[in-house]
Amino acid sequence: MPIAFISFLVVMNSTRSLTFLWTPGSLAVSVIAVLVATGFCWAAWRRSGYRPSLGMLEVLRLVIVVLAAVMFNQPEWVEEFRPDEKPSIAVLWDDSTSMGTKDISPSSSPGTPNSSLMTRKEAIAGMTEAAVWVKLNEKMNVVIQPFASPQPGRGTDLHEPLAEAPEKFKNLLGVVLISDGDWNEGLPPVQAASRLRLKGVPVFTVPVGSPIRLPDLELLSLDAPTFGIAGKSVRIPFAIESSLPRETTTTVTLKTSDGDEVTKEVRIAAMGRTSESITWKPKTTGDFTLTLDVPKHSDETLIDNNKLTAPIVIREEKLKVLVVESYPRWEYRYLRNALSRDPGVEVSCLLFHPGLSKVGGGNKDYIKQFPSGLDELSKFDVVFLGDVGIDDGQLTQEQCRLLKGLVEHQASGLVFMPGMQGRQFSLLDTELDDLNPVVLDEGQPSGWGSRTPGHFELMELGRRSLLTKLADTTDDNMEVWEDLPGFQWYAPVVKAKAGSEVLAVHKDITNEYGRLPLLVTRTFGAGKVLFMGTDGAWRWRKGVEDKYHYRFWGQVVRWMAYQRNMAKGETMRLYYSPDQPQMRQTLALHANVMERSGEPLAKGDVTARIVAPSGKAETVRFISAGDEWGVFHSRFAAEEPGKHEVTLLCKQTNSTLETSFFVQGVAAERVGKPARPEVLEEIARVTRGKVLEPSKVQEIVQSLANLPEPLPSIRRVQLWSHPVYAGLLVLLLGVFWVGRKVIGLI
Repeated sequence: MPIAFISFLVVMNSTRSLTFLWTPGSLAVSVIAVLVATGFCWAAWRRSGYRPSLGMLEVLRLVIVVLAAVMFNQPEWVEEFRPDEKPSIAVLWDDSTSMGTKDISPSSSPGTPNSSLMTRKEAIAGMTEAAVWVKLNEKMNVVIQPFASPQPGRGTDLHEPLAEAPEKFKNLLGVVLISDGDWNEGLPPVQAASRLRLKGVPVFTVPVGSPIRLPDLELLSLDAPTFGIAGKSVRIPFAIESSLPRETTTTVTLKTSDGDEVTKEVRIAAMGRTSESITWKPKTTGDFTLTLDVPKHSDETLIDNNKLTAPIVIREEKLKVLVVESYPRWEYRYLRNALSRDPGVEVSCLLFHPGLSKVGGGNKDYIKQFPSGLDELSKFDVVFLGDVGIDDGQLTQEQCRLLKGLVEHQASGLVFMPGMQGRQFSLLDTELDDLNPVVLDEGQPSGWGSRTPGHFELMELGRRSLLTKLADTTDDNMEVWEDLPGFQWYAPVVKAKAGSEVLAVHKDITNEYGRLPLLVTRTFGAGKVLFMGTDGAWRWRKGVEDKYHYRFWGQVVRWMAYQRNMAKGETMRLYYSPDQPQMRQTLALHANVMERSGEPLAKGDVTARIVAPSGKAETVRFISAGDEWGVFHSRFAAEEPGKHEVTLLCKQTNSTLETSFFVQGVAAERVGKPARPEVLEEIARVTRGKVLEPSKVQEIVQSLANLPEPLPSIRRVQLWSHPVYAGLLVLLLGVFWVGRKVIGLI
């Protein structure tokens, strides 16, 4: 379609012109219409005797026809605006942690020694200098900016710098993206590339780094527990990732800040991840830093990731344990002895002795009655319930309710140890039934006995559990459990309840649900519950004395009391779940707050100030559970790995509690990850740019210099369909018909 420029006006960097989108047909029709209208107007004026008023009216008629004819040829008012500034080139270079990977050879020759390799950041150092782009300064503004600067807990976002480039840089002509392509945060970068293509902005990508992971042993995690007990072994799990082509055996070393050292030989699988653990027995109390070191392999290229540290607190703990029993059966006697002789346990025994007027007792370990209130009961970390139930002179419904609350709200542990009297069946009609991890056969309250000893068999969970670890290695532990003396009575268990974890079953006896579960655990509220389905653990002393019996019950007590004793003061206690949180995992925080008098605080303002390793502080507010246990809940998600300092504060009691927790996890950005050049290739392809090597920087400069100048922005106003133009015609037609009536033609 022909375009006619009627006129134009140049002002500064803009051009304004009137154009017509006409065709030969539309132009001919318009000219004929104007000529015919002119003839009619002349004839009408002559017939009137050249009256001035009619002459003016005919001129108005001709004007209306001319305007209509002009509109028929689609007039447009066009304004072109040329940029008054030089176009911009954005040079964006990756400053993330992965750019510290040393996998660039200074020469192209193969077999370059590892010691002479450069980091990716060193390889692109020349491209981040302004002198490299000086040839473009005459025609363009070159802006050099880093992105994805190392921040704790943050990864690399390639989408954000590309998406923000058109807004940050005026008159953007092109982008140079220098990166290893390892994006692990934000939207896919190809989405930003698509928008840049629509704007006509090409992206020249410069991939750097090896796309193949170099031979490496990386220590991924060191999962030290929050605290340990002096004189008790601490199990510290760790994980090693290998990119070596074959299996290797090495000796890892655990060093403590006080100079202690432990070694362990580890077999590391090829091209995979190996999970292992090392055991350390602290001798003194205090705050320690553990450092695990994996020695350098002869084929290994990267050695900066072979070491990790983690904090741990070693305490001299006195765990308070309450044992409630009816008669002093053998299981009770040896359990009491085991707990009494444990230096980290303070045991209190309540022996009801049904049929006698007074409760049993004989030394300072015995108490005369069940703890009378919340302030007394809440002191106990673990409660053992033997062959006792609801009866005169034994437990009451209210005491059962308090025991449930102790487990649910204050993270204490509860151990069910039924006996041949079957008294625990009466507990099924109390609130403690919700805590029991198994279903019992009510038709056989006295349980089952046999002349032939029965034996435990560990399930998969039991083989990995700390509760059932009676030897240092998995194979030795299995052998110990197989050789333990058997039991001749077991509880009438039908099956485990949903949500429970079965650690051990009866080796021989089965029913319609499978083999009978005898050692079962479950989590209830904030606490833990254990069901021990036999009363023959005391027989484990045969031939070895206290070796396995004392170890098992000591592990049970500490496992159950671990969470409750993470951090505690005189009137406050803080615990959290999971006890080894991962980065970006929601951490459930629970606080127990007491009045100065020892009674639980029902309502109050409780906050925690959490300071991350980078120094970033965040305050979280706790919500009261509104019950009688003084429980407050909150949630927190850590964005950084490492040690987080916590200060718990209660406004009403003016009490504070200072503690810390360690967040596990591997940062999204880390040294040693392979480059991803395919990501940069896709960005260049979508934006119609190029992929160039860092060594060809002059080719990049020349490609940018050859880019065409940005097109001017054009603003078009279609006059032929503009409402003002249409309104003018309607107004003139109105004036015309009013004029005809005024001069008497209508």
